Amino acid sequence: MSGELNGKRVAVLATDGVEQAELDQPWQALVDAGARPELVGLQTGTITAYQHIDKGDTKDVDVALSDADPAGYDALVLPGGVINGDFVRADQSAVRFVKAFFDAGKPVAAICHAPWVLAEADVVRGRRMTSWPSLQTDLRNAGAEWVDEEVVVDGNLTTSRNPDDLPAFGRTLVQQFAAAG
Repeated sequence: MSGELNGKRVAVLATDGVEQAELDQPWQALVDAGARPELVGLQTGTITAYQHIDKGDTKDVDVALSDADPAGYDALVLPGGVINGDFVRADQSAVRFVKAFFDAGKPVAAICHAPWVLAEADVVRGRRMTSWPSLQTDLRNAGAEWVDEEVVVDGNLTTSRNPDDLPAFGRTLVQQFAAAG
């Protein structure tokens, strides 16, 4: 994957409760491919990642959401985590930030509980996608075709189900981000 994303700036939107593996592994895939990921937080400072229900590492926020301009990024990654997904979808600025990537046709990758944010942004209607299984009714009610597959690509959207899917998710998001030009 080395060099496929050289020069691409990728927003990784997360807050407290983000699933640590779903933040760390896609981040590393981006770095390995030459991208410049930036942790966009709901506010400045740090966030606390979780390993399922246990607290994990503290991560430094690179840019607060209020200072992040979607136009300055080439792509967006939405890591999962129940708490993270719920907090991000409840923040209207975060929802607008996510929607701006779809409005601009930029690639977006979301895993696990992150598709909650996509439903809130009203960008899943007519799309084929996956997520953590407990979100399937929410996504169907928002107009998506939910499937139980490791990775699903629908246009500019890449989705995966859970931490077990991370190797395939990382490979696929790098391919999709590279193909976006």
